[in-house]
Amino acid sequence: MLTLDKIYHAAFVLKNVARRTDLIYASKLSQDANVYLKTENLQVTGSFKLRGAYYKISQLSDEEKAKGIIACSAGNHAQGVAMAATENGIKSIICMPDGAPISKVEATKQLGAEVVLVKGAYDDASVRAEEIQKETGATFIHPFDDDEVIAGQGTIGLEILDQLDTVDAVIVPIGGGGLISGVAFAIKNLRPDVKVYGVQAAGSPSMYKSIGEGRSITLDEVSTFADGIAVKHPGDITYEMVQKYVDKIVTVSEDEIATAVLALIEKQKLIAEGAGAVSVAAVMFNKLPVKGKNVVCLVSGGNIDVNILNRVITRGLVTSGRSSNLMIALEDKPGQLQEVSEIVARCGGNVVAVHHDRSDANMAISSCFLKLALETRDMAQIEEIKNELTKEGFKLVSERV
Repeated sequence: MLTLDKIYHAAFVLKNVARRTDLIYASKLSQDANVYLKTENLQVTGSFKLRGAYYKISQLSDEEKAKGIIACSAGNHAQGVAMAATENGIKSIICMPDGAPISKVEATKQLGAEVVLVKGAYDDASVRAEEIQKETGATFIHPFDDDEVIAGQGTIGLEILDQLDTVDAVIVPIGGGGLISGVAFAIKNLRPDVKVYGVQAAGSPSMYKSIGEGRSITLDEVSTFADGIAVKHPGDITYEMVQKYVDKIVTVSEDEIATAVLALIEKQKLIAEGAGAVSVAAVMFNKLPVKGKNVVCLVSGGNIDVNILNRVITRGLVTSGRSSNLMIALEDKPGQLQEVSEIVARCGGNVVAVHHDRSDANMAISSCFLKLALETRDMAQIEEIKNELTKEGFKLVSERV
């Protein structure tokens, strides 16, 4: 059973292992709420997972340690387990989905673990890990459905209450539910007046749907670039704890997550992975009743693959109105491009790419499509440019992302 004493004991064990991450005031992320960021993306292994993994391994018997350790992870738990096992001289095997970011796979290997890639999502890696556990007798370290792992994550709740005594709400990413279970348990037992909200990716809403239906469900599939929370089935322990201690769960779209990642980079100079940014996305897109409140967004991790980051930034620019593609039907005659460019410049936009398309079989021989890539300030500016082009007689054929 999870107790406050166990969470306090975990805090003692982790004192010289896990970083007490900063709580940063982030005034630029919301005009409606006073937002603070709990920066677990700056944790030793780049995510909060070190806390639960290390505490769990520290509590194993000598006999359990001697058998070695097996775990499954989308990447962050893997690094926490690998680091804890290696520092304690324990052999570790980690099963990871074959779609896990290369950076997470390589980081896990560098921390001393043997990595087994498994086709599919996290849950498929979990099945393979259980098979290896039966074959080898190794000790299984569950990433979320374990009281001692949850206790380790709960130390974040203690830190938040210590760092901001005026906190009104804490917003936490949810995958399997271990993080929010620990944080919510600690906060609700010490400050029951503080709201605890959970956030899932809309493409992986296992806990959201489970709570909605009043039973633990398993999704047929998950689809999100927030790989750290791509879980088909929530934990049994965590499902019960979320039911009891969490006030509300919401979901955010891929575009909303990408916009939050971009906002954290630009406005806070912080790198967050998709899973780590969902809490910020929930505030930015007004998914929760936090207007005028002191809100802590838990940025749970920053281990994002640079190739994915490039695509996420592009998507975030489009979603926030910072980038746009327009296509205009023109008469193919001199001066047309100049007129269009002057209108865009007059509205304050910037043309970054131009392409004339004369090959479409459906257009008149004397016509062409002018495709423009624009840098813009926001959605309002894009609409201004489109309205001005239309007013000057240009025909907008389509807008493509």
